[in-house]
Amino acid sequence: MRIAARAARIDPEREVSHVDVSIPFLEEQRARLKGQMTALLDRVKREQRDSLNPGEARQFDELKSSITDIDNNLREAREDERRENRAATLAVQYGQTGEAREHMGPTASFRTGASEATYRKGDPHGPSFLKDLIGVQLRGDADAAERLRRNNREVQIEHRALSTTDGAGGEFVPPLWLINEYVALARPARVVANLVRKAPMPTGTDSINLPRLATGTAVAEQATQNTAIQNTDATTNSITAAVATIAGQQVVSLQLIEQSPINMDEELLRDLLADLAVKTDTFVISNNATNKVGVLNVAGVNAITYTDASPTVGELYGKVADAIQQIGTGRYLPPDVIAMHPRRWAWLMAASDTANRPLVTPAVNGPTNALAISTGTTDPTTGLVGSMMGLPVFVDSNIPTNLGAGTNEDRILIMNSQDVILFEGTPRAEVFREPLAAQMSVLLRTYNYVALHASRYPKSISVIGGTGLAAPVF
Repeated sequence: MRIAARAARIDPEREVSHVDVSIPFLEEQRARLKGQMTALLDRVKREQRDSLNPGEARQFDELKSSITDIDNNLREAREDERRENRAATLAVQYGQTGEAREHMGPTASFRTGASEATYRKGDPHGPSFLKDLIGVQLRGDADAAERLRRNNREVQIEHRALSTTDGAGGEFVPPLWLINEYVALARPARVVANLVRKAPMPTGTDSINLPRLATGTAVAEQATQNTAIQNTDATTNSITAAVATIAGQQVVSLQLIEQSPINMDEELLRDLLADLAVKTDTFVISNNATNKVGVLNVAGVNAITYTDASPTVGELYGKVADAIQQIGTGRYLPPDVIAMHPRRWAWLMAASDTANRPLVTPAVNGPTNALAISTGTTDPTTGLVGSMMGLPVFVDSNIPTNLGAGTNEDRILIMNSQDVILFEGTPRAEVFREPLAAQMSVLLRTYNYVALHASRYPKSISVIGGTGLAAPVF
């Protein structure tokens, strides 16, 4: 790491670790070196000399150069901190995005960038995650085991919101860059799953129970002085989210992994993890099983019906307003996101008024006659496409389009995303040779544990559906 290297040069007698190299450490080093420069000048003054001697001048120049290096490092570190603070703010608003790193606070400094990661994207000749898995499983390779353990620690540090401890033991998490892509980039992106509130998966359980108030307390005006005041006891219950396992496998020839001139991690694991991301998103959106209910199937949500054989965007606009006000009325908090299928957003983008002026305009053009504002492009990481009624609009291709009596309807989801909690572990990867040893093949398996609490506050979710959301005509 560049900062570590420069800091080591500044103070070669002190062992510098990644944990040491923080903004406070650099500031302390700068103050110490500045003090040494001042001491040199004070010595000249005490001895009533006009200038530094050659040795002192050389030492002064070295100290000055070191301070310049520290100033450059401080500027970079503060810029990194500013970006991470911004990323943390976006993660709170819209779920984990980009590299999905959790901000570690102003005093923490251990971070694992692309150049320090054990398994690096785009490095075909570096350490291979799959080869190391096989090396441990087949030969008990100690070096491979150490690299795998180091990778686990890197993922734990960079993704503290995720747990890597829920399992039978011996499994390994995929490389950091693959975990980042699992969270951010998939086929299609797991937009809604990234929008909702995240929590680590607890260990040693197959269900997560959350208590809640069924009926609350009450207050009232006291009738007269010295008379009894209102006394209403609260009642409680709990809601349960069952832990689900999402898994997939791939049979691979041993020769392909061991003899390939390039690492096969990108192609083999990327596709498995991409589909794992899709299935996680589908689980959050539309799963429908006992204690595993996705947001579209929560009982008691605000159901807004839009029935129309010839739908218009103006009518839909009114339904969106109704969906927003029902959340404010029933949950007493505003919604913060709108999610819809890309085809519904495209239909809105195609709409125009009687003068053929578009009703969804790019933000750069100004909101003239605008029903909604478009960003101009779709953010491939978050799915953000624009805003409507002051709320960010996200498109998610995993929102079903086969609903309704005609099996051709999609849905529009409006919600307070922080009322929905997705408990999620870190994806694991394992290899097994024994079942396929006779044919020189190995079985690659990936899996993850998830649980969803979407029913805590049903009134924080509005779902628009009906024949008005049948397949649009352009």
